[in-house]
Amino acid sequence: MLLSAAAPTAHAASRWATLEAIHKLENPENSPKPGRFGELGAYQFRSMTWRMHTSIPFRQAIDRETSDAVAVLHYEWIKRGLEAARKPSTPYYIALAWNGGLSAAISGRAPRAARDYAQRASNLAATYEQARQREQEIARRIAEQQRQLRQLFVTDVSVAASVAAAVGAQ
Repeated sequence: MLLSAAAPTAHAASRWATLEAIHKLENPENSPKPGRFGELGAYQFRSMTWRMHTSIPFRQAIDRETSDAVAVLHYEWIKRGLEAARKPSTPYYIALAWNGGLSAAISGRAPRAARDYAQRASNLAATYEQARQREQEIARRIAEQQRQLRQLFVTDVSVAASVAAAVGAQ
């Protein structure tokens, strides 16, 4: 097993948004073809990075479910490294370390291309998170409206029963 199921949290939501942003930047078409440096999968893992987190054969990186699971492990590894160095584990810093390396992100010596990548990932993650929050708010409103409609229905049925009883009593 790659990872255990966890209850949804704000951290998990932020992690999802960040990983989805990285996926969209790395391999938006889910191409199974290797990248320029042999990278594979939705997150364009290099073999060495893949092997840091799993013994599953690297060729499995093209399987989205497997790649997602390893991406979570890699995200958490980066997050722990940033926190140990007292750096914020924001989408920007996660993406910066993902693209430019953890030590470069921590030392502040990430190349310009990695900083640009991190900014794009951070912007995308914010957009995904805002959309998720809007969807949750809409779902909450729908649930509330359904609750109100059920209450009205119960009230209408009670009134109808009372009227029927009153008419029958006459």
